[in-house]
Amino acid sequence: MNLTVLRNNIVIVTIAFLLFIPFLGAVHLFDWDEINFAECAREMIVTHDYFSVKINFQPFWEKPPLFIWMQVLSMSAFGINEFAARLPNAICGIATLMVLYNIGRKLVDDKFGLIWVLAYAGSFLPHFYFKSGIIDPWFNLFIFLGIYNFILFTNSKTVRLLIFSALFIGLGVLTKGPVAVLVFGLCVGVYWVSMRFQPIMSWKKILIYAVAVSSVGGLWFLMLLLTGHSSIIKEFFLYQVRLFNTQDAGHGGPFFYHWIVLLIGCFPVSVFALQSFRKNSFDTPYQKHFKLWMMILFFVVLILFSIVKTKIVHYSSLCYFPLSFMGAYAVYKIMTGEIQWKKSTGILLAIIASVIGIAISALPFIEKFKQYIISTNIIKDDFAVGNLKANVHWSGFEWMIGVVFIVGVLVMLGFINKKKIAIGLIGIFIISLFTVNMAAIIVAPKVEQYSQNAAIEFYEYLQNKDCYIETLGFKSYAHLFYSQKKEQANKKSYDEDWLLHGAIDKPTYFVVKIPDLNDTRKNYPELKEIYRKNGFVFLERMPKN
Repeated sequence: MNLTVLRNNIVIVTIAFLLFIPFLGAVHLFDWDEINFAECAREMIVTHDYFSVKINFQPFWEKPPLFIWMQVLSMSAFGINEFAARLPNAICGIATLMVLYNIGRKLVDDKFGLIWVLAYAGSFLPHFYFKSGIIDPWFNLFIFLGIYNFILFTNSKTVRLLIFSALFIGLGVLTKGPVAVLVFGLCVGVYWVSMRFQPIMSWKKILIYAVAVSSVGGLWFLMLLLTGHSSIIKEFFLYQVRLFNTQDAGHGGPFFYHWIVLLIGCFPVSVFALQSFRKNSFDTPYQKHFKLWMMILFFVVLILFSIVKTKIVHYSSLCYFPLSFMGAYAVYKIMTGEIQWKKSTGILLAIIASVIGIAISALPFIEKFKQYIISTNIIKDDFAVGNLKANVHWSGFEWMIGVVFIVGVLVMLGFINKKKIAIGLIGIFIISLFTVNMAAIIVAPKVEQYSQNAAIEFYEYLQNKDCYIETLGFKSYAHLFYSQKKEQANKKSYDEDWLLHGAIDKPTYFVVKIPDLNDTRKNYPELKEIYRKNGFVFLERMPKN
């Protein structure tokens, strides 16, 4: 490694640390996914059972434990809190940017590696995910590294690279499940078709690959078998099938859901990527080969999760790697003059930047005009109206974040039109990087106060109190994590029907959303309302003497 490469790696690590580590704990974890995984980690620490994944101290078969183990290590060092829950992904962000730079410099040169890093870090959702506590950043990195090593293998036929690929895919399985093998297998299948069914590897190497994947990805399943929890394996695979075939409540969407998410959520790199689809005669054979694989990975993931019935934003997050590559590729080629800048690209950048900027700038004005909005009955959802009633303090300057973003992008487009292309292209990513950080630090905590803060405030009040707590009519993990629920000696307490109708031995608290209040009162007349706040109603049932 020469001094330039070493210096660049040090700079990337330093900047990534400053981008992803500070303010990780500035906002509560969001229901469901963030709190779900953090609660699994907390319960591992509480029970000292590090082989079984549990939620509410009951077996949880939806996810393998690797990411949860990372959170356990983080919480053991920094305490059970938001910072510790999100720290593994901040570390993943640092590792990801280093990976992109070093792959990019080997593929093209140092300049391209740095552009790829900026394209990834300077786009909204790819950046924001490293400030979250969800599984996907590490899962995506493992899959990408598995595919990258397989690309190298297809060029050199070196068995060592094949094994590296398998080990990373195995880590993907241990992070989120067999979808890692499915995505990899589909990519290899499409590549095989593109090669007109020419052999990629021998049966012996396929066997080596399968053994290597199983040696890592199968560790959790082996531990479950050895500890007598084989039923969890069955439920795990049934859940995976159910996820593909059925729509989770509240998580449906049209076929093109992820196409829209990627175009707007991955701004601005998604717009630049549109100029990368044409063949380029200046590319080396290896660059063409790598680009083909990135195209395959992008469309396999996009189409696969467009078909899946359940539509959740992060399902298509693996697309961030190939999409950022294609966007960085287009930016690099435009800067070198190998691809011509299109006015249509500038127009699309201006339109999407305006939509995002207006949305950010409009948020503070909701507080100012919320009474008028409520009085017009435009919002038909009583829970949303209740959320809107939250008392949130806006300083008054937050709207400027969106305006600066729009103006900044337009100014950079002006530089491009004046043939100062490099300044304009790099400037757009820097402005986007600034905006996503300001939104995460300043805007997100205020949005959270509208959405869930009232409930979390109640759960935190019940910490260390000898009681039961449950939600009614909606799915949540927040009451478990923020009340720091302990494993209950009375196993009846895990039965909702017993909590509602049985001979309870402790004060029992329930949280409902206001649209469900009338039915709750009708069905459970014993429940007494304590108070209501921001769309949530808090009820109690006391034990009879």
